[in-house]
This record gives sequence, C-alpha cells and structure tokens, in this order.
Amino acid sequence: MNGKNNPLSINPNGDMPQVDPTAFIDPAARVIGNVRIGANVYVGPYAVIRADETGADGKTSPIIIEAESNVQDGVIIHALGGTEVRIGKRTSLAHGCVVHGPCAIGDKCFVGFKAVVYNSTLADGTFISTSATIQYSNLAENSLVAPAKAILSEQDASDYAEKTSDKETEFMQKVITANLKLVKGYSSS
Repeated sequence: MNGKNNPLSINPNGDMPQVDPTAFIDPAARVIGNVRIGANVYVGPYAVIRADETGADGKTSPIIIEAESNVQDGVIIHALGGTEVRIGKRTSLAHGCVVHGPCAIGDKCFVGFKAVVYNSTLADGTFISTSATIQYSNLAENSLVAPAKAILSEQDASDYAEKTSDKETEFMQKVITANLKLVKGYSSS
C-alpha cells in the first residue's frame, strides 16, 4: 500500500487509518482518516471509507471494521461528526451499499447490493436484502429485511422484519468464504 496508488490518507484532523497487516485494500479504494481495519478484512475497488468529520469536541470518531469482514466494490461508509460506525466480525457489505453513521452492524451480518443503513443498529446475523433502506431502527438478532423494503422506525422494524432462514445464513457464509479467499489471493500476489 505504498507509492502512487496508496489508498490510505490522512484527514484534516491528522488521523491516519490503522490497517491490520493481514487486510487487503484494493489500490482503487479510498480509506481516509480515523478508520480501523481488522485482520483479514477485504476492501474492494472503489470503496470509500471516510472518517473525517469532527464532532463538537473537535475529534473525529472512528469507523471500525472488525476481523474477516468485507467491504465490496463501490461501498460507501461515512459518519456525521461526533458519531461512530462499527462493523462487526465476518460481516459483508455488498456492492454499492451505503452505511452512514451513527451506525452499528453486528457480527455475521449481510447488507445487500445498493442497500442503505443510516442511524440504526443491526444485531448479529441480520440480513438486509438488495435495495432495502434501514433508518432510525434497531433490528433484532437474525432479522431479515426483504428486497427494496423501507424500515424507517422501530414500529416498521417490529412489523416488517422477518427471521433469517438457512438459505440466507448459507449465502452469508459463502460470501465470507469467497472474500477471505480474495484477501489471501491478492495479498500473496
């Protein structure tokens, strides 16, 4: 990650990303500021992870991506000043999704293609389908949100979130396995 194509950069507050040496960040991605990336994380091309807005205290809260998670092509992760984003272990953020803090996503979750998660908490095992929107909500463990569904309140979360099935759980595991192979493959080349 050195040289002309270094995807890491400092924010105006002086924070530099902290990346575990076993993680892989594609040279076409951008990781800016107070970002902490754990072991064996994969960050794909054109992903943007930007922790640069300061809070009232003048500091930038972190974006934390825990071990063995993946941030696929074109994903955007950002947060309002003074708020944090935390992505749990073995979680997949699929192509083109947006995660905007304040936000906490648990372990073994899947946020689908073009989905949006803002100012919400997703408990472990949550599966957000393609183009769904989650705002101002807390989803229980192993929740399933249908494609293009909008969950915009606690009431919506209660009324519309279903439970993940074996099908979603198997899919999430396949995505994790594939992206861990990418980390190894790209890191060794």
